[in-house]
Amino acid sequence: MLCQSCEKKQATTHIKTIMNGELKEYRLCSDCAKKYGYGSFLGDFGFDMDKLFGSFMEGIGAPRTQKRCQCCGSSFEDIARSGKVGCAECYDTFYDELLPSVRRIHGRTFHTGKLAHSAGTGVKIRNEIARCRTELEQAIKSQEFEKAAELRDRIRELEKSVGDQSGTV
Repeated sequence: MLCQSCEKKQATTHIKTIMNGELKEYRLCSDCAKKYGYGSFLGDFGFDMDKLFGSFMEGIGAPRTQKRCQCCGSSFEDIARSGKVGCAECYDTFYDELLPSVRRIHGRTFHTGKLAHSAGTGVKIRNEIARCRTELEQAIKSQEFEKAAELRDRIRELEKSVGDQSGTV
């Protein structure tokens, strides 16, 4: 099979990508593979994937410079369009962009469900503190100041116990 880029030499490199949920395959000769940054498996991986894929796409003049996940290649626009995160690394890569959506969907950005019995007491106490802080905010909004004072004192107690535990570890 001929190289899809130069259409002159035999293709020796086979590249598979998934972009926008669509599988694309490219076959390149060794010269074109080097030109696009696929010179050697153990070589330098500092190539620009957008330039490579942009050259294969029709109708796109300049390469796109949007931020992409280094693990799966997803952009935030891909995630927003599909409603699915590409991989676990996307949560770190697009943290600032995903945070408002996660808050809107789940109401908070920390775990509030059941914990394993093996979870340390520090984790349980920190979850209790987070729960109390949420209740404190609600009590202040509804002007229940006595309840807010009790919650404030409870939070201080819990924070002190976490501080005592971290000193003994």
